[in-house]
Amino acid sequence: MKISKKDARMWMAFFASLPEDEPLLPRQQEIALAAVSQIEAAADARAEALRREIPGLKSLEGRTYYVGPDAKFPPGCRSCLLGTGLSAVRKTNRCNARCRFCYDYGELDRIAPIGEGYWEIGGARYREEDLDLLLSTCAAPTGISYVYLEPFMEIELYYGVVARFHAAGIHQHMYTNGILATEENLRALGAAGLDELRFNLGATDCADRVIANMALAKKYIPRVGIETPMTPEFFQTFLRKKDAILATGLDSINCAELHLNENNLANYAGEPMYMYRLGYLSPIWSRELTQKFMRRAAEERWDVAVHDCSNRTKFARDLNLRAKEGGWFGATAYACEFPRLPYAAFLPVLDDPGFRFLEEEPLPEGYRPGDVVL
Repeated sequence: MKISKKDARMWMAFFASLPEDEPLLPRQQEIALAAVSQIEAAADARAEALRREIPGLKSLEGRTYYVGPDAKFPPGCRSCLLGTGLSAVRKTNRCNARCRFCYDYGELDRIAPIGEGYWEIGGARYREEDLDLLLSTCAAPTGISYVYLEPFMEIELYYGVVARFHAAGIHQHMYTNGILATEENLRALGAAGLDELRFNLGATDCADRVIANMALAKKYIPRVGIETPMTPEFFQTFLRKKDAILATGLDSINCAELHLNENNLANYAGEPMYMYRLGYLSPIWSRELTQKFMRRAAEERWDVAVHDCSNRTKFARDLNLRAKEGGWFGATAYACEFPRLPYAAFLPVLDDPGFRFLEEEPLPEGYRPGDVVL
């Protein structure tokens, strides 16, 4: 049903008032899903209109969008979207920053450790000396990434593992907030064979010392980029410091669409939200800011690849991975990160007079106020 915005607002407010353990009845579920779909369709249309304004917009086999030199599109993203996916290697359960957009916001002091001497790969625990066995018995991934949480908290433990994967010919990229990067540890990472280092520049609001560390990294590591959730703060500060950032010689900028879970949702209370394919919940402005950012990059001919790492991209990522693993047609682990739809999160966008549904129709009989909705 093409529920009206007014009716969607009324029903979503009612659903938000229900006890958390009270499930919706089937027709109520239809109403809730119709409201979410209407919001999503309108948000998609707004983003598409902004994309049409980006000169030279490119697509990676229909799975994502970017602008800039093809040669600078991150190989780690190609592996993620076209290869055997994003194989995560986890070690460090601590972080030296507290970002309001972090998926572990408020939980950083309660993150379970991987274990002394162990690395988590594919959901299991391994010691560094097990990697030869792992590589000799399993199909090698096209790429791996070092995540969870800030690897530079104990970066000296990473050199040997990086060297082993490098010897196996596997592309490796690492995420960091850049605060603890030094010429010494960047040189060691480059010598070990790290292919790509991505700075979460938004974690420090584009701090000058981190921008300087990006330039240092470029001396020793083949590819250096930025990967940061797109927020208004990052958008504004980046443009203010744009010349200094681009002067570092970085190769790519991944504009991640900010998506929210139970940990960080409260930090964005009151913002207009939408849900992509009943999966990730995001502020509508995150994807729209990315489109505007890409347009600026294309019009000014920045010599970097600027990638729209959106919810759509992550949806494509998981479809690709499941297919590579031999999953059935349509198999995916992409899903909502809340135990039930966060009905209250949609109220601000439904209260926004500037946000319009593409088309509306009256509720059918049996779904209207006063009807018994079963």
